[in-house]
Amino acid sequence: MIENATTDETVQRLMDQYAEIARLAGGLAHEIKNPLSTIRLNMQLLAEDLLPERDDDDEDAVPLSIEQRRVAKRIEAVQRECSRLHELLDDFLNYARVQRIDLVPRDLNVEIAEALDFFEPECDAAGIEIVPYLDADLPTVRLDRESFRGALMNLLLNAKQAMPDGGQIIVQTRGLGDRAAIYLTDTGVGMSDATAGRMFETFFSTKPGGSGLGLPTTAKIIEAHGGAITVQSELGRGTRFTIELPSVARLPKSTNAAG
Repeated sequence: MIENATTDETVQRLMDQYAEIARLAGGLAHEIKNPLSTIRLNMQLLAEDLLPERDDDDEDAVPLSIEQRRVAKRIEAVQRECSRLHELLDDFLNYARVQRIDLVPRDLNVEIAEALDFFEPECDAAGIEIVPYLDADLPTVRLDRESFRGALMNLLLNAKQAMPDGGQIIVQTRGLGDRAAIYLTDTGVGMSDATAGRMFETFFSTKPGGSGLGLPTTAKIIEAHGGAITVQSELGRGTRFTIELPSVARLPKSTNAAG
């Protein structure tokens, strides 16, 4: 009993330390975002002061001089980097934020079906077919709807981006005794074992300009639900993400889809 109490105290102390670090990091990110916004605004004002107003459809418009083109190029570069850093800070704040998730018994199939319905138009436009196989006997799980939806949408977006020429996203649920499993499989470009082994590392990304925080944030959300996420992939054949969540007592049919 004493050993358990000591372990609990250690875990709580580490959680408190992490919360303090996350709070400080979040405050620092906010302090950086403010001057970034000011820099972007001032670069826009600078462009208006130094460069003439132009209408690209006006054939009689006077072309920019060599110096003006050089100035415009440099201003665009600064604005582009400010935007990239702003997005990176937003991703970092999402990752570092200490969330108080509200776990409520929910029908996992209903939550997934709603997310797929929302994402389907984007897939249709990209030539991607969503194929759901949802287990009717899936056990109830405890979810924080908002954060879980964000994690699921991030995985769907990653699957879409892995299929630039179209393909399929197969979403399957299955009961595994005291756990419920979600299998999200795409028929995309896949990745090597070395890359797959680093997918959940903070700041690791294979995308140009990517923050490397999307999948780590997804993993944190799943872990906060008491679950686990893994990935399997093969170059040229696609990728499968597996999520396992602990189940709870099954909801009555009448309240299974309640919000």
